[in-house]
Amino acid sequence: MTYLLTGGAGFIGSHTVDALLARGARVRVFDNLSTGRRENLPAHPALELMVGDIRDADAVARAMDGVTHVLHLAAQVSVAASVDAPCDSASHNLTGFLTVLDAARRAGVRRLVYASSAAVYGTPARLPIDETTPAAPLSPYGLEKLVNDQYAQLFGALYGLSTLGVRYFNVYGPRQDPRSPYSGVISIFCDRLRGGEPLTLHGDGRQTRDFIYVGDVARANVAALDATLTGVCNVATGHSTSLLDLAATLGAVSGRAPALRFGPPRAGDIRDSAADNQRLVTALGVTGFAPLADGLRRLWDAAA
Repeated sequence: MTYLLTGGAGFIGSHTVDALLARGARVRVFDNLSTGRRENLPAHPALELMVGDIRDADAVARAMDGVTHVLHLAAQVSVAASVDAPCDSASHNLTGFLTVLDAARRAGVRRLVYASSAAVYGTPARLPIDETTPAAPLSPYGLEKLVNDQYAQLFGALYGLSTLGVRYFNVYGPRQDPRSPYSGVISIFCDRLRGGEPLTLHGDGRQTRDFIYVGDVARANVAALDATLTGVCNVATGHSTSLLDLAATLGAVSGRAPALRFGPPRAGDIRDSAADNQRLVTALGVTGFAPLADGLRRLWDAAA
């Protein structure tokens, strides 16, 4: 089997590359290197890197040649950027997605797994959030991911293409650039703590998120590629943590007591997020998630 990972030189993609190579798979990475990095990828005889853009149909078709399984991660992943420049965001997340999806269909791949997002849910009426929670996106990015889900399901019905959308919650870990606009709160907190700067909490800090370590996300991606489950699947730990508790845990792990600074809540941010991950556990068999303190320690040590 040969696995194609679009966006495979990025944060989540490169960890998934590592997991696939460790089990002896042949892997091809297709990435435009706008946010991904060559240095995220190991030198390995079973790994091939092709530089290209998912909006280039000819390049995508070449990347799809001889491929049996696809993990599609390449995207414009900033909610704020989708609000500021919705047409550009849509060119990546709608046109680019459809280009990859149709190329996979034409190439006769066995399985396509793609990055959906918890952003499709918006502000949920109830917690925890399971896959039946009605979608109510608050940004063009969330809407784009919802349309991805609809396209994938339609391609399954029309062409028999086996697809699964993995709805990531708050992913953290090594190789996430804290200075990138796409970065999550944990990598930003780590960077500021190393620099002796205060950690900024938008609001009272009691808002909650489900933080999942990138190694667990890589395991979920591999399990999804192997599985027959279709539709969508939350990728989360099933446990939520407040930002205040996150800051305290990071301080304990690093041995540096963080100074906290509070700012106004950010427009569009939801107050609480709690995921139901039973489909991930039962249908994909992914268990044993890294406790937050352990994941934070790995991240802190990796940047030392």
